[in-house]
Amino acid sequence: MIANGGSQPLLKDVLSEFAQELTSLLTEQGEPDLAAQVPDLRLFGRCRCGDDFCATVYTAPRPKGAWGPEHENVALDPVEGFLILDVVNREIVSIEVLYRDDLRKEVLALFP
Repeated sequence: MIANGGSQPLLKDVLSEFAQELTSLLTEQGEPDLAAQVPDLRLFGRCRCGDDFCATVYTAPRPKGAWGPEHENVALDPVEGFLILDVVNREIVSIEVLYRDDLRKEVLALFP
C-alpha cells in the first residue's frame, strides 16, 4: 500500500459528502476494491494548475514525474462535473475533480 502519513486529513473527515458520493459512484460502477479505499484516503494536497474549474486532490504524495507504468484512470459519472481517479497498482493516488465549484471552495480552504 502507498504510504499515508498520519498528519494528512482523511477525505471522509474534511469532505464527508464527497467521500460518500465517491464511494457510491465506485460501487455503482463495479469498483468495490476502490470504493473500499475511500474511508482511509488521506489528502496530501491539491493541484496547483491555476485553472478556476479544478479541485483535484492528491491522496498520495505527488510524484516528481509520471505516476508510472501501473497507472490507470478510472472515470466516474457524477451528476455534476467530472471525476477521474488516478489509480496506481489499484490504489487511488489522485482524484481529478473538474467543474465542481462547491468542492473547489472547500479544497482551496483546506489547501490555500
